[in-house]
Amino acid sequence: MAAGVDSASINDTARQSGGLPGWRTPLVIVLCGCLIGMLTFGPRSATGQFLTPLSFAHGWGREVFSLALAMQNLLWGIGQPLAGGIADRYGSMRVLCVGALLYGVGLVMMAHVQTPTGLELSAGFLVGFGLAGCSFNIIIGAFGKLVPESWRTLSFGAGTAAGSFGQFLFSPLARGLIDTIGWQNALTSFGFLMLLVLPLSIAVATRPTTATAAAASGPQQSYREALSEALRHRSYVLLVLGFFTCGFQLQFVTVHLPSYLMDRGLSAEVGGWTIGVIGLFNIVGSLCSGWLGSFLPKRYILAAIYLLRGAAIMAFIMLPMTVTNALVFGATMGFLWLSTVPPTNGIVAVMFGTRWLTMLSGFAFFSHQVGGFLGVLLGGIAFERTGSYNVIWWLSIAFSVLSAVINLPIVERPVARPQAVAA
Repeated sequence: MAAGVDSASINDTARQSGGLPGWRTPLVIVLCGCLIGMLTFGPRSATGQFLTPLSFAHGWGREVFSLALAMQNLLWGIGQPLAGGIADRYGSMRVLCVGALLYGVGLVMMAHVQTPTGLELSAGFLVGFGLAGCSFNIIIGAFGKLVPESWRTLSFGAGTAAGSFGQFLFSPLARGLIDTIGWQNALTSFGFLMLLVLPLSIAVATRPTTATAAAASGPQQSYREALSEALRHRSYVLLVLGFFTCGFQLQFVTVHLPSYLMDRGLSAEVGGWTIGVIGLFNIVGSLCSGWLGSFLPKRYILAAIYLLRGAAIMAFIMLPMTVTNALVFGATMGFLWLSTVPPTNGIVAVMFGTRWLTMLSGFAFFSHQVGGFLGVLLGGIAFERTGSYNVIWWLSIAFSVLSAVINLPIVERPVARPQAVAA
């Protein structure tokens, strides 16, 4: 049975990459995809820099901004399986272009909102669905189809690392722009940068799946059949549940860490650089995770990442708050930040092949974003009710342990499928 799935995966890759123009080599595909990942993940990861000035300008409490960002995470997660399914069926280019346009419009509108509802529409609805269409998940799905299998796991790590470089670049950039041209102009500038995604998407365009192409690659599953098969698979369900913790921790830290550091007596610049350091070190962490996934069981990599995150958070909240400790925490969390993505996507590809990789990885990412929704929202609620983020930090530690345990029983082998009977 394993041979059947491996053959399907090879056929998928050959069908999607066959006949590419000569300039679209694996290196060009990966580089352009990484640039898209950097551009789209960067402004999103710098969102926490806008919490304090935007809230102060409108006289809002932190729960208003937190609700809008929580909606963004949830809608990003809801839209991801849909965007992934469309990209798998009709090609990635149109999904990337529409997503980038929605994202850019949302950022520009966010700069000029006057009401909480306007913030929810711009930062929540438009940016959330925009990210679903142009974030690194779509890029990784395209890599799975376009590059040779020998490039696959490492390209997953490179695509994730590119998003991290965007975080490293855009967080201090956002801080500098806010201080020089104001937070509204900074958001507007980020919105117009999304237009660069349109030409770059040409390099990572996958072919639509036509009926003829589908027949040529053997027995095919529909969107619903592939999702139904995955949701009945115990290892996939465990993977999805474990990914919840990743979203909870990452989005809570991204949105609330700059304000948390200011509450503890550090400057806004330290918050910006700490988020930036997270992005810098995640470049190394994502590449290492992708590399290790080529020869180590991916479930063990995931379990180790979650346990180490919990230990890092515990040390951070218990030690005295200094600039050095904040930056060390940023470096440690950065190494573990999105390093969960390559092994997670790698396990999905091993179990189900690449035909519906973007959609199935997107559904796992939905769990990640449900966690992100709760991390951002509960962080704002906890602060407004108690004046502290402590309960969320300790909840993050508990989730780390649970996710490590959940990932250990995952079985990393192709799903057993009955051979098709000839008509």
